[in-house]
Amino acid sequence: MQQVIPDYYPQFQCIAGDCRHNCCIGWEIDIDEATAEYYKDVHGVLGERLHTQIEWGDVPHFRLTKEERCPFLNRDNLCDVILELGEEGLCNICHEHPRFHNELPGRIESGIGLCCEAAGRLILGQKEPMTLLVSGENVCEDAFVALRDELLVILQDRSLDLDVRLQHMLDRCCVSAPDQNWERWASFLLGLERLDEAWTERLCELKKEWATIDMEAFGKYMKPRETEYEQFAVSLLYRHFANGADEDDLGARASFVAFGCGLIRRLGAIAWTKTGHFSFEDQVGLARLFSSELEYSEENLDAVFDELFEGCH
Repeated sequence: MQQVIPDYYPQFQCIAGDCRHNCCIGWEIDIDEATAEYYKDVHGVLGERLHTQIEWGDVPHFRLTKEERCPFLNRDNLCDVILELGEEGLCNICHEHPRFHNELPGRIESGIGLCCEAAGRLILGQKEPMTLLVSGENVCEDAFVALRDELLVILQDRSLDLDVRLQHMLDRCCVSAPDQNWERWASFLLGLERLDEAWTERLCELKKEWATIDMEAFGKYMKPRETEYEQFAVSLLYRHFANGADEDDLGARASFVAFGCGLIRRLGAIAWTKTGHFSFEDQVGLARLFSSELEYSEENLDAVFDELFEGCH
């Protein structure tokens, strides 16, 4: 079995109380069966809290407070479970987030998600092309993985503008580019479940102002930082492409990469038009919103894939 990680993966560290968008706020946190059984045997003050602040249904989960905070997230934005039991006391989701693991034929590919601001800074701030670190024996050749790796080379060919690379990626998958009617896309995304009011505000701005954005001027402004969009595209491709169901599904997933780049570029351009600047932290914030609203909702992600599938075939 092969183990695969991006080269930046070992550098990731949770920033805990310094996080501005804590993953313990606003998310329902399910508890795996083994950890739930362990929590039942914890005694003392913490044990009493665990017994009363967990919803013990078919899928146990922490009862969020009125402020939608995990009940074990203290005033310093630190986890009381870790403070009392250590990291080994965390449930699987809390221990792994924002890491993900894709099981593919003969290999497990791991990565970190852009919904985490620390991960976003690490991924988008990387100046060199991403490389994959592979360990273990190759026991199974997989055509989807081979194609994905070919597309990674295309996306990271810095002799070409990124838009040209994205088009080459789509051509290789025999699909057309996503339509550029961003008013329609904004309306579509507004029709999906949304978690953060900031995402709603961004989409409403896109719906209203997309046709008046000076993308050429914004492109010149962002040219020295084009690697941020490259890394964003590579992250989407690495996470979502090789686990496609079939060749048609692969086309929709390639289209998702181009769609995602187009969307955050235009959202960034709107912010830049209003303020005259668009910082790296602004970019990380956009990527975080995109990821948490789309990548971390199976229903939303499937809806976008379906819409892209209809448009690219």
